[in-house]
Amino acid sequence: MDLTRTIICYKVSALTIMKHIVLASVFGVFAISCNAQSNLEWVSTTQSAVWKKNEIQTQAVNATPDVEIYLNNKFQTISGFGTCFNEKGWESLNLLSNKDKNLIFKELFSPGDGANFTICRMPLAANDFSLNWYSYNETEGDFEMKNFSIANDEKTLIPFLKSAIKYNNELKLWASPWSPPSWMKYNKHYAMKKSKYNDLKTGQEGTEDADMFIQEEAYFKAYTLYFEKFVKAYRKKGINISMVMPQNEFVAAQVFPSCAWTVEGLGKFISYLGPQMKALDVDVFFGTMNSANDKFVDTIMQNKEVSKYIKGVGLQWAGKDAMATLNKRYPTLPLYQTEQECGDGKNDWKYAVYTWSLMKQYLSNGAEAYMYWNTSLKEGGISTWGWKQNSLITVDTVTKTYKYNYEYYLIKHLSHYVKPGAKRIATEGKFDNLLAFINLDKSIAVVMFNENDQPKQVVVKIGDKQIDPLLQPNSVNTFLIK
Repeated sequence: MDLTRTIICYKVSALTIMKHIVLASVFGVFAISCNAQSNLEWVSTTQSAVWKKNEIQTQAVNATPDVEIYLNNKFQTISGFGTCFNEKGWESLNLLSNKDKNLIFKELFSPGDGANFTICRMPLAANDFSLNWYSYNETEGDFEMKNFSIANDEKTLIPFLKSAIKYNNELKLWASPWSPPSWMKYNKHYAMKKSKYNDLKTGQEGTEDADMFIQEEAYFKAYTLYFEKFVKAYRKKGINISMVMPQNEFVAAQVFPSCAWTVEGLGKFISYLGPQMKALDVDVFFGTMNSANDKFVDTIMQNKEVSKYIKGVGLQWAGKDAMATLNKRYPTLPLYQTEQECGDGKNDWKYAVYTWSLMKQYLSNGAEAYMYWNTSLKEGGISTWGWKQNSLITVDTVTKTYKYNYEYYLIKHLSHYVKPGAKRIATEGKFDNLLAFINLDKSIAVVMFNENDQPKQVVVKIGDKQIDPLLQPNSVNTFLIK
């Protein structure tokens, strides 16, 4: 099935209740209104029909609610939603016509049009979805960075980013390295584990509990200069990097570019990196943290010479299980979800359901930003290192066509309606598979998931208003109350 957008609109009035009971059996939607005005938007997505829009109305409270939305009980401020710019993504999109590419970038990045992505991630040199392994300076011993160059990115990441910025020049970008230049590591290699996809030799492998970066001042200074030159080089290209994280998944030894650090070692590097990034007006977040060990953050935050540079924490994968604790312990410290778990390349509904559970866990526990991983991939989603992964968009290499996948519509259910500056708000009741937000314009976005195989009617109280939609089986639903 090709996932295309279907729009179904209808109005419900008190005089035509019986008519819409019939419609409910067909469309799986039902609402009774004592109000003739259209003051609520309802969009739903199921496995068989995506982004169905139904125009309904709210009514005065007249039934016991299954869930109540508390408008004045507010939590974190949302910075936004987004995706990541990887070389394999650009490779796939380049198979399409310019017309199709423009439609995609408009849909993803044009404010208010589609996904409304506002904050995105990019790699600082090679990552696991690069075309090849590279860094910006592979001249061993070049501590002054005389041979630093972003020439590789001018063919891939820079045009990718500029295509997005064309539709949103306020797009916030942040970067993190997967690996420093190989000569800055003890094993002199990008990877840390042997596989058929790399030439790592016995004795070169590393572990997740030790520093792989050379712990010497000359290397810390050189690596800081490396970051500085990266930020400045991108600025010359008209691309502003507003924040960096010093290492992607510092508790990871991978077959692709990676670099393990101890928290103490990473803290030493931040003590060099922090002042220089501050001088460039670039924030530093601690991360990305792929561990549930919240004590890692304590170690950094208790170091006064390091914590003064930390503006937030980025978490992904196992890091999600540290979110709740960190949110309670550091209530004013911004927490970002930094990478959507990647799936298996099937892009099926089952993984979209799992993705919802991830989004709910992160956002319920204080995440201010949520970022998907692969923007676009060829059919099958395989990386250079043999890993099949999901993506928002899949490109058919034979027909040179594309489709949006289920996870794209799922994220759009939030990103389209929950604007930067929105606050997450409290909910309470026997139906708890939802998230609620209030935007700066006072509109309220409620996202509800019915994971059951049967329709489910839910009575929702929102202030002095009520909605009682019949949610379709296996559906995600967003309600915007204006």
